Amino acid sequence: MELDRRLLLAHCTAHALSMAAGLLAVVPMALSGSAFKGRCALFSSGYWTTGDRGEVTGQRGDVSYLVVRQWGPPAACQLATFVGIFTVLYGAAQGWRSLFYLHGRHDDTLFSSFLTVLLSVCVLFLSGGASVILSLGLVSWCDTVTDHNRQPYSCAESQSVPLYLDVNTSSFYTELSLAQAALWAVTALWLAQSILAFLRLYHSHSQHIGHPCRPREKELLLEHSLSDAGSPTPPHPPATPTISV
Repeated sequence: MELDRRLLLAHCTAHALSMAAGLLAVVPMALSGSAFKGRCALFSSGYWTTGDRGEVTGQRGDVSYLVVRQWGPPAACQLATFVGIFTVLYGAAQGWRSLFYLHGRHDDTLFSSFLTVLLSVCVLFLSGGASVILSLGLVSWCDTVTDHNRQPYSCAESQSVPLYLDVNTSSFYTELSLAQAALWAVTALWLAQSILAFLRLYHSHSQHIGHPCRPREKELLLEHSLSDAGSPTPPHPPATPTISV
């Protein structure tokens, strides 16, 4: 198998994996947004207090509950969702394109390969930033839920602890942790796609530099052969009779 076909096959595999990772990031973020009624838990701030929550528990008496002072910025969750959706759509389009190139045994032009490298690098930094924001936002929310580790349970265990909020917190850690892992996988796959796109660009450039005049040479040879075939052969001069004495 030629090098360009191996690179195309590897790129197609990276697109398929990025689609799966993107879906694993989008679905948990959508479930988390639905459970929190459109609010973003990332970077939310609050405090624990004790008071009567009879309207929530249905029983009279003081209980310890979480008060959210301010919910996190929606852009923190929207960025992770956007990166996941874009990765799925781009992976589907480019994966089909790579399969088409594999079947047709040709590759991108130099300009198209350069644009692919530029786009892959830009989205790599975007997905990396979204992964960092999601990780830091989850740590901030876990600090709020566990009261900076002063509560007798971890962030994962707090899913089963009643926080007495007006949102569903029964699976927030599972959903956000899955989205976090999937988003870091998306970032790693975008790094792989950037490297593969650069290798394809370098390979195409090497082929273009190595054979820059081949089409022109073929054209000149064709014109020369046609001119030779079309030019008439000059007639031989008649033989002069010789008289012997």
